[in-house]
Amino acid sequence: MVRYALVRFSAMINIEGRGPLWRRVLADLRRRVLAGEFPERMPSERHLADEYGCSMGTVQHALRQLRIEGLIATDKGYGSYVVDGPSGTTQ
Repeated sequence: MVRYALVRFSAMINIEGRGPLWRRVLADLRRRVLAGEFPERMPSERHLADEYGCSMGTVQHALRQLRIEGLIATDKGYGSYVVDGPSGTTQ
């Protein structure tokens, strides 16, 4: 059990800081979206939760905020996509 935790910890992205975890995940995802790190489709919620070492609920909260900000769009059952400009089209 400890071995798994150490392996998982080493793969996590550094999101240290103050404030709620979902806001720190949001800030990092926003940075990654704006940097063009997700050219087509974003990773699954489960993959992002593993990457950040947090719950899927935390990732869902951050993704919901990105949708409100107009940076991503989500097709239920197919995943999230980065929105390309104000027209709302996906990349």
